[in-house]
Amino acid sequence: MTEPVTVAEPPTRQRLASIDLLRGVVIVLMALDHMRDYFHDKAWIMDPLDPAKTDLALYLTRWVTHFCAPTFIMLAGVSAFLQGVNGKGTRALSWFLLTRGLWLVVLEMTVINFGWMFSMDSIGLIVIWAIGVSMMLMAALVCLPSRVVLAIGVAIIAGHNLLDGIKAADLGALAPLWNVIHEPGFAAPFFIGYPVLPWLGVMAFGYGIAPVFQMEPARRARLLTATGLAMIGLFALLRGFNLYGNPGPWSDQPGVLRDGFSLFNVAKYPPSLDYLLITLGPVLVLLPHLEKARGWFADALLVFGRAPLAFYVLHIYLGHLLMMAVGLATGYPAPLFVGFMADPGPLIESGWGHPLWVVYAVWALVLVLLWPVCRWWGELKRRRRDWWLSYL
Repeated sequence: MTEPVTVAEPPTRQRLASIDLLRGVVIVLMALDHMRDYFHDKAWIMDPLDPAKTDLALYLTRWVTHFCAPTFIMLAGVSAFLQGVNGKGTRALSWFLLTRGLWLVVLEMTVINFGWMFSMDSIGLIVIWAIGVSMMLMAALVCLPSRVVLAIGVAIIAGHNLLDGIKAADLGALAPLWNVIHEPGFAAPFFIGYPVLPWLGVMAFGYGIAPVFQMEPARRARLLTATGLAMIGLFALLRGFNLYGNPGPWSDQPGVLRDGFSLFNVAKYPPSLDYLLITLGPVLVLLPHLEKARGWFADALLVFGRAPLAFYVLHIYLGHLLMMAVGLATGYPAPLFVGFMADPGPLIESGWGHPLWVVYAVWALVLVLLWPVCRWWGELKRRRRDWWLSYL
């Protein structure tokens, strides 16, 4: 996908709109997962992907959100490349990635962490942290040719599961470093939920395939589709025969449906090769079709896709406030909703939670409330070119 190409036309607004539209799709799905964390009665007592305990509606509600983090981080790599070819020189691009990445890490540790916890007793390093650190590392990689960056990304994605046998508990004083690199865990005062190495691979992969967006549409569609289908096929081979690419194998379950639950229950923390194949593969197949998307629904998703960071921060606070408001209105004490993500025990013991339909209702409410805010913010960024807006 990085072989020399003939550029038939410069990147068009339509092409960039398809990327924004995909961002909109995944960020809306992400909000669904987080409203489930806030409101579902089983959110903290069972794994929604457990083949033995889940049901179809709950499984799909959780599984569909697997597309969010890898897609968003891949597109961050794509966008970095496109910024480079659309005016930013290598030095300027490298500086931007370094400083924006540092800003995202600070934002994760402060504003975002407080939104999740309503306290600062513990600090979770999750997806925005992973994006930020990956950007900081990409600041060095963008000095290399895109095909070299692609090779690095593919090597990380394909090979990082070879490191699964190394455990932080066996590394003594180096355990926190391994938590940062590959194995989720506590490195006081932080909980590292998104180790950086595989996510750097995803961002590098996005940067490496980005030259495809300079091709004429038909060729771009063929390459994206072929690559996506190849990834899906490789998933079927590796996962279907339990050959490689996921820490835990799938196993026979009582019934075909639960066999499927087990087959697609792939590891996200950190994202396994199989996980990335079955999420990024379908996304690459979908991308060419999004270039043709029109109508009010596509326009609504574009609004969210053009204000992703604003939506991310605001939906965390809004969802948490709605959780607390509903809790207080139904007789639960306010302290129950502070710090529960670090210690869900009291929340579980209280019996807090609602059926899945409530999660979907709150999700819809959050989207409705945030749409005009995101529209205003996107229009502001479109009208103005202040340097600081590119960090938001």
